[in-house]
Amino acid sequence: MLELVKEPLPWTQIELEAVLRSQHRRYHHLHPFHARMNSGDLTPTEVRRWVANRFYYQKSIPLKDAAILSNCADLEVRREWIQRIIDHDGQAEGEGGIEAWLKLGKAVGLSRQELLEDQHVLPGVQYAVDAYVNFCRTRPWIEAVAASLTELFGPDAIRVRLVALEQHYPWIDPAGFDYFRARLHQAPRDAQYALNQVLKHCRTRDSQEKAVQALVFKCNLLWSQLEAIEQGDTRPQEEHRE
Repeated sequence: MLELVKEPLPWTQIELEAVLRSQHRRYHHLHPFHARMNSGDLTPTEVRRWVANRFYYQKSIPLKDAAILSNCADLEVRREWIQRIIDHDGQAEGEGGIEAWLKLGKAVGLSRQELLEDQHVLPGVQYAVDAYVNFCRTRPWIEAVAASLTELFGPDAIRVRLVALEQHYPWIDPAGFDYFRARLHQAPRDAQYALNQVLKHCRTRDSQEKAVQALVFKCNLLWSQLEAIEQGDTRPQEEHRE
C-alpha cells in the first residue's frame, strides 16, 4: 500500500519573514567589487563601468514593475505598486530615479548619450537584467513581488556606499549622489509593502518556498551583474582601420 506523502506545514508569517530576511547573506553588498568600492580602491574607469552598467538595470526597473502590474488582478495592489514606476520615471522631464542616475553618470564623466544608448553595457549585465524583466513578465505577480525584496537589504548597503563615495572619491560631483539619498526613503517603504503582500498571499508551504526561491533568484542575478562588472569587457576588440 502506497503511503501518502504529506505536504510540509506552512511556515508562520514570522517564520516566513525570517527565512526571507536570512537571504541577506546572498545580497551583493558582500561582493568583492562592492568591498573595493567601499574601501576607496576602485579606479575612475571601474567607477564609470559600474555606473554605466547599473544604469541598464535602473532603466529596466519600470519595465519589470509594469510587468508585475500587468499580471496582478488586485486593484489595491496596482494602486500602490504604480508608485514605483512614478518614482523611477518621474511625472515630468527632469524628475525620477532614472534622471537621477543620469546625473550620477554626468558626475563621473559619462554623457547621457553613452548611457541611454547602452554604449558600455556588458553582455553579462544585459543577460542578467533581461532575465529579471522576463521573470516578472512570466511568473505569478506575487513571486515577482517576492523577488523585489532585495530592497529589504538595500538601505543599509546604500548608507555605507554613500559615505564611501563621498569620502574616497572626491573627484565625483556630490550632486550625482541624489539617487542614493532618495532611495534611503523610498526603499524601506517599498520593501515593507512588498513584504506585507508576500506574507499575506503566500499561505501554503509551496507558495512560500517559491517566494524564497524568487528572492534567491534576484540575489543571484545582482551578484552576476557585479561579476560581469568586476571582470570588465573581455571580448576581442576590433582593430581600428583607416
